[in-house]
Amino acid sequence: MMRRILFSLFTAVTLMVAMAADNKAAITFAETSHDFGTIKASGGKVSATYTFTNTGSAPLMIVSVSNGGCGCTTPSYPKEPIAPGKSGKITIHFDPTGRQGEFKRKVKVTTNAGGKRQSLTFSGVIIP
Repeated sequence: MMRRILFSLFTAVTLMVAMAADNKAAITFAETSHDFGTIKASGGKVSATYTFTNTGSAPLMIVSVSNGGCGCTTPSYPKEPIAPGKSGKITIHFDPTGRQGEFKRKVKVTTNAGGKRQSLTFSGVIIP
């Protein structure tokens, strides 16, 4: 009887250790902010590209990238998994048409890496 209890305890501890060492994805950005400087309102869309690397040990999935709260921002990102050690790009397209003055926007990146969403910011000044 004691032998069964010890075996069960050993098995449970082994499973907990294995689950704790579970493979996980991790995302690391080269930079998380971009300054467009001064742009013209009538100059057309501008884009900022944020390069990231999967620094984890499991495939990384970008689940979503928010649009920053306005229709002036459109994100594009990889829909396929990013293998461990590989890199990808998230591009944010911003349309300054009809806007002027200083701006600072933020988009949120949701992944399968767990933890909080990552923030990417971009800013600049729009002139007429």
